Amino acid sequence: MTTAPWRRLLAEFTGTALLVAVVVGSGVMAATLSPDDVGLQLLENSIATALGLGALILIFGPVSGAHFNPVVSAADWFLGRRAGTGLTARDLAGYTVAQILGAIGGSILANLMFDLAAVDLSDKDRSAGHLWLGEVVATTGLILLVFALARSGRAPVAPAAVGAYIGAAYWFTSSTSFANPAVTIGRAFTDTFAGIAPASVPGFVLAQLVGLAVGVGLLLALYPDAGQAADRVVVPTDDAALDHHA
Repeated sequence: MTTAPWRRLLAEFTGTALLVAVVVGSGVMAATLSPDDVGLQLLENSIATALGLGALILIFGPVSGAHFNPVVSAADWFLGRRAGTGLTARDLAGYTVAQILGAIGGSILANLMFDLAAVDLSDKDRSAGHLWLGEVVATTGLILLVFALARSGRAPVAPAAVGAYIGAAYWFTSSTSFANPAVTIGRAFTDTFAGIAPASVPGFVLAQLVGLAVGVGLLLALYPDAGQAADRVVVPTDDAALDHHA
């Protein structure tokens, strides 16, 4: 049985919206509870994000794969296109639109939950070369992790592994690891702890695309047959799992 396209898009929209709501909402709560300790705020924000992301992958993975991220979807399409696996170009377009709209909706939802203006564009400038380098590193690592898990048949541990990686990357990258163009765009709609100024968004997205290219290049060098596993990224959908075990 093939999962209906509208169900996949709904899963990507809802999952990305909830992911951004987790990121933004936990940032607001952290700033409220620990107003004088930025390090503690980041710890609270990163823990909530890591746990929330893992839970969301478990919820939506069987429907859409739980990409929640245009660079993951783009890598899935690129690596799988020659092997006849993964997303089609049409799927990629649909996933990307759903993820971006979901991310914007997630910021609006978090703003409303904390009695803030529904849309309040951030003024937090994040334009700097060292931050863009951090995004390249964060995105490269995410692509390598996701596809290495799929290639080695360990997709079931993706919820814990991806959540752990993003939680760690909050701390070891200068940018606090957005690693996601949709989430980056969504976070421009909230002037809170997790926000990013709209003017800083293009630089982050460009760095993430560079990270995508580097990650895919390394994957092709390390795992030349990675495309064969594109149907199992991030978590196998119901139909992909059935095909795999047939």
